[in-house]
Amino acid sequence: MRYALIGCGRIAKNHVAAAINNHLNIVGLCDIISENAQRYQAANQLDCPVYTDYRQMLKENKPDFVAIATESGKHAAIALDCIKAGVNVLIEKPIALSVADAQAILDAAKAAGVTVGVCHQNRFNKAVQKLRQAFDEGRFGPIYNVSAVIRWNRDEGYYKQAPWRGTWEQDGGCLMNQCIHNIDLLRWFGGEVSSVFGVTNNFCHPYIQGEDFGTAIIRFANGASGTLEGTVNVYPRNMEETLTIFGERGTAKLGGHSVNTILEWSFADKKDNLESVQREFTEDPPDIYGFGHTPLYADFITAITEKRKPYVTAEDGKSAMEMVLAIYQSSKEKMETALPLRDCSSLDFTGLFGR
Repeated sequence: MRYALIGCGRIAKNHVAAAINNHLNIVGLCDIISENAQRYQAANQLDCPVYTDYRQMLKENKPDFVAIATESGKHAAIALDCIKAGVNVLIEKPIALSVADAQAILDAAKAAGVTVGVCHQNRFNKAVQKLRQAFDEGRFGPIYNVSAVIRWNRDEGYYKQAPWRGTWEQDGGCLMNQCIHNIDLLRWFGGEVSSVFGVTNNFCHPYIQGEDFGTAIIRFANGASGTLEGTVNVYPRNMEETLTIFGERGTAKLGGHSVNTILEWSFADKKDNLESVQREFTEDPPDIYGFGHTPLYADFITAITEKRKPYVTAEDGKSAMEMVLAIYQSSKEKMETALPLRDCSSLDFTGLFGR
């Protein structure tokens, strides 16, 4: 399968590695700064051209599968161009920065008959897969509440490294960028979200426009509740990312730096115990991105060839992004916000923190 990558920044190494691990035929790397693409080309000894214009790459090399890893604010426009060209598209999170753009991607993909997925690779963590198995088997019984916590650190150097970060036009704040993976998991286990009440703030990052802290109470359509806390203000380094599920007959908590280990595991059925699942399902990745990109790619490739939906669909990506926008709207209006949103964009929150 012919593959190309658009955007060769910080996360590109995971995409290139996943493409190589899945034996894709890499036919192009594209970045508006050619040196970025050339660096990955040289590091992986790739015999493929480098482009600064993705439209030229689509025309000349006609890939079957393109991954988009540019600034978040450019995801939608690039995805729509790829879909128009008949190319299957895997989009880095978030899928877009507005409800309208996300829906446009869904509609275009359906009309063109191409496969579109989103990079929420933490679904493929061993610990998350074990949790999902228990969930699907009904071991929790009725779910009472789901809690997601992301306590990380991002300093000024991180934002200066790529000036688009933290802007309403190209990114949003910590909920949209750092926390959206766990927000996806929270919604995946909690179900459809009916409303949120959110509070956001920018405590100590005056050089960005978006929030550096956000929290929310979530009402799920099935009657369960959820809580979210996300921050990049933790001193002096990343502390934890946890996901906890409380049910009538089970309690489980995942943790580590990126939900890659099991911290609590108690079920009424006594089928297994904490020590046994920790031994089998704990991972120790070198960074917060984990090992999920390679299995994410494997599933996406199979989805293309079998003409089925990928494990992480474009609809999933839209739901996670829409939940973040709803939290922003709730914080701005200081009231509970119902979902689905009629329309909303990150740009609607320009000036929320005075910038």
